[in-house]
Amino acid sequence: MAGVGGERARVGGSGPAGLAGRRHRRGALDRRPGDRALWRGAESLDRTGMVFQPFTAQSRMSGVDLPDGSAIRKGAPDRLLALLAEPAPRDLIRAVEKVAKEGGTPLVVARDRRPLGVVDLKDIVKPGLRERFQTLRRMGIKTVMVTGDNPLTAAAIAAEAGVDDFLAEATPERKLELIREYQGDGRLVAMCGDGANDAPALAQADVGVAMNTGTQAAREAGNMIDLDSDPTKLIEIVMIGKQLLMSRGALTTFSIANDVAKYFAILPALFLPALPQLQGLNIMGLHSPESAILSALIFNALIIIALVPLALKGVRYRPAPASVLLARHGLLYGGGGLIAPFLGIKLIDVVVVAVGLV
Repeated sequence: MAGVGGERARVGGSGPAGLAGRRHRRGALDRRPGDRALWRGAESLDRTGMVFQPFTAQSRMSGVDLPDGSAIRKGAPDRLLALLAEPAPRDLIRAVEKVAKEGGTPLVVARDRRPLGVVDLKDIVKPGLRERFQTLRRMGIKTVMVTGDNPLTAAAIAAEAGVDDFLAEATPERKLELIREYQGDGRLVAMCGDGANDAPALAQADVGVAMNTGTQAAREAGNMIDLDSDPTKLIEIVMIGKQLLMSRGALTTFSIANDVAKYFAILPALFLPALPQLQGLNIMGLHSPESAILSALIFNALIIIALVPLALKGVRYRPAPASVLLARHGLLYGGGGLIAPFLGIKLIDVVVVAVGLV
């Protein structure tokens, strides 16, 4: 039986006892979803004495050994078709191609090297996922889907989800190699994963985000665990990190610009009695050295209070390229730091003189 697009078609003349399978939406069950789906479809069969053969990244298949000596295997089409005793039937090839082109994952099932059919696993793209990938793109982040699926399935899912690129039929070694290639080009790499096969890549990535529903190996390899098991949580991680970075940058830029302007404003007034030639630099026209010092001290105290909310709340981050953010915040906080001392100290100087403090 071959479950394609919700329909059933015979392949190789096998009946339900030969292949117990049905269309299954990946992620609804724990462990290997495809294996669990087949077992649920075969609950009425006698499973006494069956020995389960687990999936591995090397074999890319799983199955059961039956008490009568028969062996049933389910896995990637290229691996299973290579094991068949005879050339694969045309209807089996068509079923595999149809499932892949529709964005499903075709898994061929064989018994004693004879094809039984195809299981269609369908990845469900969550609503709003494309928009979140667009947000990552606006943030200057390239998204790459790394999957063990065949190229046709990977291309269909990548197009539906809206990722920038994809790597199909990826082994743990290839995932690790891909991350190292990006790091070798000077890029920071974040990796989201949930399987034991993702553990090496999660450990290698600059930021490894393991899904809470993933394997123990993945959770131990990652830098952090996403309790919601949402790969697009990377958006929040990047936004929080950039907000912290921009807040520090904004405060530092404002502080440096503020100090430069402040000392440029008060130094001429301080040394004017000893060096009358500095009169041309006394552009603020402060009343006296005493008023200049007192005004600067009061201004320092007030500016610290004014910056406390910014330090606590942080700078609001909006997705944009780094060059745009740098120009925007340089103009806002750098320019503000240069202008504020001239206006603030002059205003305080006028008030100090008016109330007779100097």
